[in-house]
Amino acid sequence: MRTVTFLIMIYGIALFSSCAFKEKEEISDPIDKKVAELMSKMTLEEKIGQMTQITITALEKSGSPGVLDKEKLREAIHKYKIGSILNVPNPGAPTPQRWYEVLSEILEETNKTDNKIPVIYGIDAIHGASYTAGAILFPQQIGMAATWDPELVEKCTAVSAYETRASSIPWVFSPDLDLPRNPAWSRLWESFGEDSYLSSEMGVAMVKGFQGDDIGDANKVAACIKHYIGYGSPTTGKDRTPSIIPERVLRQYDLPIYEKSVEAGAKSVMISSGEINGTPVHASKRIITDILKGELNFKGFVVTDWKDIIYLHTRHKVAATMREAVKKSVMAGIDMSMVPEDYTFYEELFSLVSDGEIPMSRIDDAVRRILRVKYELDLFRTPVTNPEDYPDFGTASSSALAYIAASESITLLKNKENVLPLSKEKKVLVTGPTANSMKHLNGGWSYTWQGEKSDQYAKDNLNIKQAFEKKLGQENVLYAPGVSIFEEIDIAKSVALAKQADYIVLCLGEHNYTETPGDIDDLVITEPQVKLAEALSKLNKPIILVLNEGRPRIISQFEKDMDGVLQCYLPGNEGAKALVDVVYGDVNPSGKLPYNYPRYTSALQKYNRKYTESLGDSEQNDDADYQRSYNPQWEFGFGLSYTTFEYKNLSFDKVFFKKGDAVKVSVDVQNTGERKGKEVVQLYLTDLYASITPEVKSLKRFSKIELQPGEVKTVSFTINVDDLKFVDENNQWVAESGEFEISVGNLVKKIVLEKEI
Repeated sequence: MRTVTFLIMIYGIALFSSCAFKEKEEISDPIDKKVAELMSKMTLEEKIGQMTQITITALEKSGSPGVLDKEKLREAIHKYKIGSILNVPNPGAPTPQRWYEVLSEILEETNKTDNKIPVIYGIDAIHGASYTAGAILFPQQIGMAATWDPELVEKCTAVSAYETRASSIPWVFSPDLDLPRNPAWSRLWESFGEDSYLSSEMGVAMVKGFQGDDIGDANKVAACIKHYIGYGSPTTGKDRTPSIIPERVLRQYDLPIYEKSVEAGAKSVMISSGEINGTPVHASKRIITDILKGELNFKGFVVTDWKDIIYLHTRHKVAATMREAVKKSVMAGIDMSMVPEDYTFYEELFSLVSDGEIPMSRIDDAVRRILRVKYELDLFRTPVTNPEDYPDFGTASSSALAYIAASESITLLKNKENVLPLSKEKKVLVTGPTANSMKHLNGGWSYTWQGEKSDQYAKDNLNIKQAFEKKLGQENVLYAPGVSIFEEIDIAKSVALAKQADYIVLCLGEHNYTETPGDIDDLVITEPQVKLAEALSKLNKPIILVLNEGRPRIISQFEKDMDGVLQCYLPGNEGAKALVDVVYGDVNPSGKLPYNYPRYTSALQKYNRKYTESLGDSEQNDDADYQRSYNPQWEFGFGLSYTTFEYKNLSFDKVFFKKGDAVKVSVDVQNTGERKGKEVVQLYLTDLYASITPEVKSLKRFSKIELQPGEVKTVSFTINVDDLKFVDENNQWVAESGEFEISVGNLVKKIVLEKEI
């Protein structure tokens, strides 16, 4: 091995020398110069090490959770020269000080190497610095989407970046840009919902919040957009199962979300664990190299998900050996392997390069990309940040921002006879399985992978029951769980207590989960919860249904018996306080659904469906079955308020326009109620006729505004020809001349794209 290594080193030095003068002439970027200089000194082993990522738990002492084994660490750094470490030490959620100690111990070893290349440490900071004790946990992404407020999302994400750097960590595996097509998918709550445009805007906001204008700033981190691409659309609805997505569809709906975040400067991309049309994405040169690095001109580095090169061999069965799996993925364009528990990737890749099966040009491209991000993060000068330099970690002002995000995400879906807001003078029964635990407010990726320890780590925050007690006093709040998520406990007790209360607050939803442990066989909410709802509905008492769930679980069996319905999603540690303030009118709800909420298990159309998915929308047909073909419980973009809004005077600055023109759209919005409120003004476009069957409507713009009672605001949007385009059968974006409808609120007007002569 040493002889081969020496020959490769000599070859590399000779190649560099022959190009040295050319590089000096052409390289003007100072970081590129630093990268080139460092790479000229690096051995093949060091380069492959930079491409290798190991989990921190693989470096711990046997029988001593959270304690690094010095020999294992030395082996990782000196023998395998690893460039990246991820994950959280056992038993979970260290303090910022403990994170500092762990990262400093790693740094001590890297400083003993010849080139002193710092490790880039990565973490799943999904809704805050969620693996750090004491950090602020915001609503999960689906809740942030429900705010319809990218500026708020950016502000919250900036706090997440700050607190992650306070934990000495410079790189986050976030945001999640998956586009879910099946609401049963267990990671739907990690996404921004079912719409490409909303997801694009929110994704850009998160990238900006994480990275700012300069990721070298000690308050910023490098973002990793994921999971490129098609991961959110498994045919079965279950995690990491195959997707069937035509390239035309992939380009029109999925790819633009990633493209916007790449344009916003995202520094890394994590590849989907799934397969599309029979090809695992980790093995697709077309998807990774040709499209991501070529068409989108992505300049950062590409990292795998957990064990996904190994899975090409063991799960997907497209590689007969680990060697073949490594070759396929690296040649497809993978730059870093989240191996993550051994050194098989390193060993196989070294052998492949030594045998000439993978060219040095591919290795150098990968390493150049990784090192550039390390320099941009200023890791060579500040490889570890000290928590003492972050006095604003976990402050009240950051908690207040999380409260605002939670309160603006909560979505009022039903308010029969204006039952809400409730009177504070009345007695309430709080019941249901999600009422008395922080786990149901936070979900997965909260302190631990599955979020099962939220009650331990977030014990200083209020759960729903406690928030009601604080608001009303314990004497006015009755409580009994009735059921757990999966089992009956004592429904009769909940019914008995309900008879003593004026209102019932019924808290239903899901257990904490993510990834494969969250797979389900039935989208209907669990049977014990249905039984509890039906038993309480027989009392003829006003019932407020509070949903804490990561995906829309079907509730049509008993929704008709609910007087009010509030969707809380997974609102984070401040969610209970926000919920109670909404219930009692201290906050006027303004959240809007980021997905269609289905009514039936076999009626899962998206809002931007095709006409033939809901024939009753497009034809006069007396057949009642057709009329029921599109009938979600609530539609994407829906959400009530305690006030009312009226839309007037929809106008365009031109009705006929040509390619290259833009149309200014204006509408007046008035608060016609008696309360101050926020409204999300949504603009949809409908292509009336096209060569590819058009959607019923498609979101193109939105703006969240606040109005005092009686106040009128004029909201303006600009629409251009790109907004009229779709991907044709040749996989090209085209805009076809003809009529289009623009709808805002209940107003609809036509514009015409003129035919080119």
